[in-house]
Amino acid sequence: MHKKPIQNLLALLLGALLTLGYAPFSYSIVVPIALTAIFYIWLKLVDKKQAAWLGFSFGLGWFGAGISWVHVSIADFGGLPLIGSLTLMALLVSYLALFPALIFYCSTRYSQAWLQPFALAAFWVFFEWIRSWFLSGFPWLSLGYSQLDSLFTGWFPIAGETGVTFILVLSSALCAQVMCRSFNQSAFVITKESSFLLIVIISSLLVNRLEFSEVESEKVSIAMVQGNIEQELRWVPEQDIPTMKKYLYMTRELWHNQIIIWPEAAVPRLEPLALDYLTQVDDEAFSSDTGLVTGIANYNFTTTEAHNALIVLGKFNSAQTEPQYQYLHQNRYAKHHLLPIGEFIPLESWLRGLAPIFDLPMSSFSRGDYEQASLLVNNYRLLSAICFEIAFPRQIRANLRSNTDFILTVSNDAWFGASHGPAQHLEIAQVRAAEFGIPVLRATNNGITAFIDHRGKVIKRAPQFEAASIETELARVGGITPYRWYGDWPLWVLVSVIFMVVGLSYTRRSQSAN
Repeated sequence: MHKKPIQNLLALLLGALLTLGYAPFSYSIVVPIALTAIFYIWLKLVDKKQAAWLGFSFGLGWFGAGISWVHVSIADFGGLPLIGSLTLMALLVSYLALFPALIFYCSTRYSQAWLQPFALAAFWVFFEWIRSWFLSGFPWLSLGYSQLDSLFTGWFPIAGETGVTFILVLSSALCAQVMCRSFNQSAFVITKESSFLLIVIISSLLVNRLEFSEVESEKVSIAMVQGNIEQELRWVPEQDIPTMKKYLYMTRELWHNQIIIWPEAAVPRLEPLALDYLTQVDDEAFSSDTGLVTGIANYNFTTTEAHNALIVLGKFNSAQTEPQYQYLHQNRYAKHHLLPIGEFIPLESWLRGLAPIFDLPMSSFSRGDYEQASLLVNNYRLLSAICFEIAFPRQIRANLRSNTDFILTVSNDAWFGASHGPAQHLEIAQVRAAEFGIPVLRATNNGITAFIDHRGKVIKRAPQFEAASIETELARVGGITPYRWYGDWPLWVLVSVIFMVVGLSYTRRSQSAN
């Protein structure tokens, strides 16, 4: 058993405290305070195994509290007994906790004292990058998301969420090291660390004053419909017609808008079986001079492929003289980044049928292309992301074009009930808007449906757990943010330089020891 149980318990509590930094709480200042505290404890350690245990305990608290909402979907909709759902949650949280364990281990083993804050920030970004794609990726609760309204806000359009994470970790580690030096000497001392920390603070204040986007005078009238269909009823065959009628009924007062958006899988019938209904909606949208986007599941009986998709009905562009919807028309988007268990089953031949959670409706989707054309909706181009995909900035950036007008993300967060999962999901969408300087349209089944401006601020939102619609006039935005232009490359250059310095220092230390 580990020799420092009190330190590990404190690490667990500090990790859990991070949850308060994310939505719906959004106390952003809590995160650098908690990080500074855990880094202060870490700097006192010299044993790499102790550092790994400290990081693992911190990770257990961080993810155990932060993604507790996952348990809602497993327990309420997965059909597992309580012991089964708790076991799955424990496995997931333990897996995620391995990443901070590796960060603390490597930072302790390979870096000297004067390099530790920079090594820690570099290792943090490196292992968080691995977490974003390994085993299909789970980048949720990356630290930068907690700083949407903080000292570091101005860095989002420059360095992205990944860069904000680097700056946040670096500044917290520098602060911890300054505290260590000052406490050892019983007085505050000016050191290299305090100078670097001052540079970070001053530069953060300065970049908060920069503006990279220009709001255009032209505005677009957009409406979004939130049907609030209970998760238990979404794929019940007898409920598909009532659901489709509900969405059409809720749209009757919205046809004056240029764009109307329905959420993920708003049409609960497979596309080839819903052609009559889709043709009806297409005709109504076209006659109203409106473009309508809806989520729908498509199963192609010829290729036997299924896709979680978005399709456009009604007006594509001003040159259109008649309704154009036909099955498999090209003005559509197929989800690329599928959610494990929910949309595809890993090791399907082994797991399918073992438990209800491995046999959920619509859990055998095929993957769409990584890069796809934007949806053309009444002359406007919408970059699309379905549900979980909005958490992958590199995928969003790869699909941005010079003529992209808005980012559209649709979701069904009914899986997560009244937990803080949907609020965290909305926060992620807000960060994408701030990174790329483009307004985001977020339509969901039961909330949180919202319009987000190019700075990441929510303009208007629908009440959660209610059938509702919201509409607004949203301006297009010109200009390109540095992050949209360069992506993560400048950060990776910096991280590579840090790793080179750390490697050279470690090699020299090893040679001198021998």
